[in-house]
Amino acid sequence: MTKGTSKSFKDLAIRYGFLCLLAGLVVFFSLFADGFAGPRSAVFVFQSVAITGILALGVTCTLVVDGFDLSIGSVATTALMLSAYVMVVLEQNAFVAVLACLIMGALVGLVNGLLIVKMRVPDLLATLGMMFLLIGLQRIPTEGRSIATGMRLPGGEVAEGTFSASFLWIGRHRFDMVLEDLIPVPVILFLIIGVCVWVFLELSRHGRLMYAIGSNERAAGLAGANINRYKITAYMISGVLASVGGILLAARLGRGDIASGNNLLLDSVAAALIGFAVLGAAKPNAFGTAIGALFVGVLLQGLTMMNSPYYTQDFVKGAVLIVALVFTFALSSRGRKGGH
Repeated sequence: MTKGTSKSFKDLAIRYGFLCLLAGLVVFFSLFADGFAGPRSAVFVFQSVAITGILALGVTCTLVVDGFDLSIGSVATTALMLSAYVMVVLEQNAFVAVLACLIMGALVGLVNGLLIVKMRVPDLLATLGMMFLLIGLQRIPTEGRSIATGMRLPGGEVAEGTFSASFLWIGRHRFDMVLEDLIPVPVILFLIIGVCVWVFLELSRHGRLMYAIGSNERAAGLAGANINRYKITAYMISGVLASVGGILLAARLGRGDIASGNNLLLDSVAAALIGFAVLGAAKPNAFGTAIGALFVGVLLQGLTMMNSPYYTQDFVKGAVLIVALVFTFALSSRGRKGGH
């Protein structure tokens, strides 16, 4: 094999290797996991992917400006608990519940951004602190209990509110397509949000400036970009998208389950980082993140249907993430060598 042929093969492997791995996973599980190839299994995969993917798109926006948001999982669970509290305890309607969650997500993102750009707190420490703060805050109103109709509140009152039917529709309704009940509402929302984030990052001037800030903050500042404003915006987008994920989870469960969403952070971060390897991008990008979320969903659904022990799933996810990062850094290393 000539040197040119070897280089060409390496380029193809880096660019399409991860997509081939995803296709191979689908074929493998279709052959060895009974029912995996059926429409019901596909619905479960896409529905689980939707929430994880929406959170991962928020992480992607912070990665673009060379940041990182560890608070997304706690923002999502806070939105879950807040929406339940507004409807069940305060007896408000779905619109108020959704609006309260979106405002909460935006405020958390704003505080994260201000801590990072104004107070100079490292992004990992700022968002880690916010994560713990929210984990504690969401448990205080109910003294750590889940929220459901008929529950007894700390003051002795009984919560008589219920989840609005229109709110539950967001998480449970499925549109009849070619196959009956194939497309759940969360999947439609994920696709819409994914396209919007992709257009914003790849095609808009603001997205290009955010990439420029992530690549070389000083040069972007000299070119006139308002670095602080764009960084704060990235964290606000992350907070709002995390709250959307929490709303969808609450609408699917129909209760404020305090234990739900424990794996949202890890799965979302994995999806966003796997996106670096898709099509050899070597950078955060919305399309790669969506494929990464799909990969995580296929992997977990396949392992579940093969009766794989739950405690092995994080190990497998970690192994896959390492493979994705190897693809990424192999590409980066090649690019650096080519530049000298």
